[in-house]
Amino acid sequence: MALQEWTPIFQKKANILKQGDSWHLQFDENLLPDSPNSGWEQYIRNTGARFKCRECGRGWPSNRVMVVFHMRLSCGQGVVKVRLFRQNCKKCIKAPMERPSITPENIDILLENLVEKIRIKCYHENLGEGHRPFVTLDVKSPHEPAHCEACMQGICTRN
Repeated sequence: MALQEWTPIFQKKANILKQGDSWHLQFDENLLPDSPNSGWEQYIRNTGARFKCRECGRGWPSNRVMVVFHMRLSCGQGVVKVRLFRQNCKKCIKAPMERPSITPENIDILLENLVEKIRIKCYHENLGEGHRPFVTLDVKSPHEPAHCEACMQGICTRN
């Protein structure tokens, strides 16, 4: 989850936003879902990603990786704060929460949908409610709420 992977894709997609406005992306591990600061808008989406346990090396895919965006436009300066929710290994005791590794294709889809939400929420454009679905991963086992940070905070979109 490196900002250097996300920023160029975001900047390219943000070029369609109002000329003269500049937009910046920043990761914020402390972002609280459903609690944007005053004047900020929220967008929550899930995507597919892979995880790898730093204790045992076990890897697993998930199609329930929550991503929270808080965005604000003020005086031509746009800021988007991003939080990727983590998961931990079900095999290791006291396993640390691991950051998701999202494919470039799914980063592209997330950011395309984000820019559409910015157009709706910050520029008040009427674009309807469509969004491009993420590319799902081949997941063999069910989602495990006990190992999902987003479930623990009550925002996961499990079925």
